[in-house]
Amino acid sequence: MNIVCRIDKTDTFETAEQATSIDFFNPNSFSYTFWDNRNKLPYWYSQQALDLLYVSLSAFAADRLCLRNNAVDGWSRELTIYIPVLEYDLWEKAKETLEEMLGFLSGDKWTFIFRKREQTENEKAKHEKWEKSKQQAKDYEQLCMFSGGIDSFIGAIDLLESENKKTLFVSHYGGGKGTKEFQDILKEKFINQYSLESRDFHQYYAKVVSGVEDTTRTRSFMFFSHAIAVASCLKKSVDLIIPENGFISLNIPSTFSRIGTSSTRTTHPHYMALFRKLLGLINISVRLVNPYQFKTKGEMLLECRNQTFVKNNLENTMSCSHPDIGRMQKETEARHCGYCLPCVIRQAAILRAGMTDKSSYRDNKFTGGKVSKINLNSYLLGLRHFNPKYAFMTIQSSGSITDNIINYADLYVRGMNELKTYLEALNDEV
Repeated sequence: MNIVCRIDKTDTFETAEQATSIDFFNPNSFSYTFWDNRNKLPYWYSQQALDLLYVSLSAFAADRLCLRNNAVDGWSRELTIYIPVLEYDLWEKAKETLEEMLGFLSGDKWTFIFRKREQTENEKAKHEKWEKSKQQAKDYEQLCMFSGGIDSFIGAIDLLESENKKTLFVSHYGGGKGTKEFQDILKEKFINQYSLESRDFHQYYAKVVSGVEDTTRTRSFMFFSHAIAVASCLKKSVDLIIPENGFISLNIPSTFSRIGTSSTRTTHPHYMALFRKLLGLINISVRLVNPYQFKTKGEMLLECRNQTFVKNNLENTMSCSHPDIGRMQKETEARHCGYCLPCVIRQAAILRAGMTDKSSYRDNKFTGGKVSKINLNSYLLGLRHFNPKYAFMTIQSSGSITDNIINYADLYVRGMNELKTYLEALNDEV
């Protein structure tokens, strides 16, 4: 599939090949709020960071527009993106790494064809507006991704409890109910608990209007690229904290049937290594840091630096991969499904930490229908196949890991034991 991206309405680029167009200036084609968030930071966005943002938006758009079912093997697609960039020479140098990184992230064959562009009229107008108000800018020392899930909630708590660094929290949400509502609740909790300001939280939205594919493995690239664009406004080397438990980062399928729509490589070590390489090639001084790379979710809960705050707000976090699925049954409130892998890991972690879970689950006993029962059988089959002796090999099943193999293998065993304890307790209960 060929995708032609245009950032400005004056762009008349066409390709001889049959192609689908994504016009970022047209809300009927692609809706996003990046430029709606007023920049109250010390500097303007760097050109390569803006390029990265649009490259990530184009990848997300292609991901949503092209059905995997139409691929030859029912999964891996061939995607060619035609996109204009400000820093053409840098992107030509980084092209191979970008394509490799996205190939690993989504399981597709990516080709990027760049062309040179200049600043758009919209970008110039936004820049001029910022120039007039930059005396109101607030500086930060680091950024932290904030999804509204347990991991990012703990990550934010630990930063605020242990470091006296000014932290900017960056969130992202798409269509449907669930994610934004939980982010907003937690934002207010943090403002009240730690005397933060509303401006310490940046929240962005992006949606492909005609999107049809639901797997969207490239979302994390887009999430991180929003934060990196914001980080470029600090004009210094900073950390982007990406709090996610290392067990789910390994992306090990509980059975081979889960190497597909349900798996994600958001913070897999190989993906993170390629992303760091890409940032180096385009001269962006942002360090991607996951402080919980060798922690299970249960360990994160147990070691959280404010136990009272985390316990009191578990129900205000959202872990589910599809919190708005209840709309099919005309439910008005978003809640956890209870049976997807993130939901199961969540419940296993809360049990491991010995905490009370007041969260609402649609079907956490796996009794509500065909999908939940298939998932349960998948988890049980995975546990039957689980052999701690071969953990050092199993951790390679979703991507190459060359460093810290012993640490990752040990992490995998601890994570599987959390799942095992939870599912055994559930079986006794049922």
